[in-house]
Amino acid sequence: MHQNAYADLYALTPDGLRLHWRDYGDFKSTRLPVICLPGLTRHAGDFHDIALRLSSEENRRVISLDSRGRGLSDWSPNGSDYSIPQELADLLHVMDVLAIKKAYFLGTSRGGLITMALATVRPDMISSSILNDIGPVIEAKGLLRIKSYVGKSVPLKDFSQARMALAKTHGASFPALSDADWDMFARATWNETDQGLVLSYDPRISDSLKDFDPDQPAPDLWPLWNALAQAPCLIIRGEKSDLFTEETAKKMAQGHQHCTIHTVSGQGHAPLLRDQPTMDAIARFLQTGE
Repeated sequence: MHQNAYADLYALTPDGLRLHWRDYGDFKSTRLPVICLPGLTRHAGDFHDIALRLSSEENRRVISLDSRGRGLSDWSPNGSDYSIPQELADLLHVMDVLAIKKAYFLGTSRGGLITMALATVRPDMISSSILNDIGPVIEAKGLLRIKSYVGKSVPLKDFSQARMALAKTHGASFPALSDADWDMFARATWNETDQGLVLSYDPRISDSLKDFDPDQPAPDLWPLWNALAQAPCLIIRGEKSDLFTEETAKKMAQGHQHCTIHTVSGQGHAPLLRDQPTMDAIARFLQTGE
């Protein structure tokens, strides 16, 4: 199963944590690389299918990063380090280690917020961006749903139980998923141990949501989007997303000549980026950019 499709690489951060990323494709490729940034509790494996497509068929180097506390990256001794400013600093550090001055960015949810934050400090690094189910307006309903389960896990014996648990929790938002999709979803959420399944991320990541109060005004993120929208952008939205509305997506695209929207049918927050139409849309967008 594509055993040699990528290399597992690591770098030490200035504060001593080991960060992991999957490095797909030819690092000597003359095309700009694609940097993939996963969601709040997700990891590099989320981008495996699209990374295979882009690296094998499009001859692109694809770097899929595990943020601190996720996947194969070290957990932070300080829970307050699970913040967008710190994760942006980690991204910049990895780009420095790899001597990457400019790239395409594909960010799912929190990864998209990090991409928008990057645009405010180093817009020169972004050739174009793809935002997966995220924008400057984050719906309280969706955040409350995420807050209800992040960092919590009932004991699960194996991935068969995990698939059933996920389908029970998320089935209404993802009616289009196949058994293989649910399996990928489960394996990106838990790791297998001798004692059963454990979460694939530091549960303290939930601390970043503990102060969220839907009755308080949300921070104004439109300046971040306006910074990012100076370069071409593809907005991907899950048809059934409760975090990112069609209205917000249309408002983002309004007035931006090089901004398009792709809707993933039968999926909620956040689309898995494994269906053929979505992978085709991503590949086309990158080809157009060049």
